[in-house]
Amino acid sequence: MALQKKRRGPARTAQQRSAWMRKSGMNHTMVQACPNFKAPRLPHRVCMSCGHYNGIAVVVKQAVEE
Repeated sequence: MALQKKRRGPARTAQQRSAWMRKSGMNHTMVQACPNFKAPRLPHRVCMSCGHYNGIAVVVKQAVEE
């Protein structure tokens, strides 16, 4: 049975993994619509237009007065 000559270090592993991710196209940001406000937002983040996350008001947004 063949054995490896040298162990690949953690820095080299991380570099190779990042190269695979760049090549595969997994680094594209997916934009979703907010269920409350229908504004575009990033997944698993608080909506910047209404301040809701998972149906709960996390950030209280003040009304803009003109």
